[in-house]
Amino acid sequence: MKRVYNFSAGPAVLPEEVLKEAADEMLDYKGSGMSVMEMSHRSKVYDNIIKEAEADLRELMNIPDNYKVLFLQGGASQFFAEVPMNMMKNKKAGYIITGQWAKKAFQEAKIYGEAVELASSADKTFSYIPDCSDLPITDDMDYVYICENNTIYGTKFKSLPDTKGKDLVADVSSCFLSEPVDVSKYAVIYGGVQKNVGPAGCVIAIIRDDLITDDVLPQTPTMLKWKTQADADSLYNTPPCYTIYICGKVFKWLKKMGGLEAMKALNEKKAKILYDYLDQSKLFKGTVEKESRSLMNVPFVTGNEELDAKFVKEAKEAGFENLKGHRTVGGMRASIYNAMPVEGVQALVDFMKKFEEENA
Repeated sequence: MKRVYNFSAGPAVLPEEVLKEAADEMLDYKGSGMSVMEMSHRSKVYDNIIKEAEADLRELMNIPDNYKVLFLQGGASQFFAEVPMNMMKNKKAGYIITGQWAKKAFQEAKIYGEAVELASSADKTFSYIPDCSDLPITDDMDYVYICENNTIYGTKFKSLPDTKGKDLVADVSSCFLSEPVDVSKYAVIYGGVQKNVGPAGCVIAIIRDDLITDDVLPQTPTMLKWKTQADADSLYNTPPCYTIYICGKVFKWLKKMGGLEAMKALNEKKAKILYDYLDQSKLFKGTVEKESRSLMNVPFVTGNEELDAKFVKEAKEAGFENLKGHRTVGGMRASIYNAMPVEGVQALVDFMKKFEEENA
């Protein structure tokens, strides 16, 4: 069986050795006589799995002691509501709109208080990150919110906004663990794992201790209070056990690969191969302003919808899956997450060159 090169934006490619290891343990995890899928989340065996996963993540990201790590359900989309529920003490927050997910989080926040648009790149179809050096932040804002890497549009904050002392909340779903971050610069940093860390079904949230209190908006469901989850070490109810187990394996793989510094170097190398080609191609064009380019998601177009469709079809036949762009943007998009090997990106560029010659 030949595996394809999977450029899906999420659920996405996972390290092959992690999948093989999970396959080997499918029927019997470490002599327990059962699969992790069948195991009680209250068992000693599972408790070790989740605790080890957290310890490895803390080591990888160098997470300070005054931050809690929570493994939650509901996707990043549910977390859009959890942020205002747990943080909107003054019922006011600032949002930087750089794409569809930031926009959805912004709309969700409006249900709970006053959400203010501080900056936006909607004027140019979210093809750049706006200047965030002097935002109209007011004293009564509870936090400032960003989506750090925009999966659909292929943009990435290269420097964090000046929040003028306000807490920064960042959705890092599609750049999670792709490079080192200074966790202490954020109040909350969270992401759905299905893009760069594991299978769908879990959100990892890293939250500063002082934000985990009983002082939340009235009517906040028990399950959505961060304190409920933190007090129970993410085991208040049955967590997404198998997803967390795979994430734990990915953390070990990342450590083995040399950690986040090594991943950043590898990701820069892969992105350079693709962007360098796009910059000199006469057929394909990248859609993002150079200084805002993501290392993870690379959208591109030919400028001709029929040719785009032909490319996606022929690429699929050649073993390159999920290259069709998001329905709101069109064209193509290659998501080149941590687990995508350099050979995969090089093979894609070779295929693009061939397509360009044949369709010039």
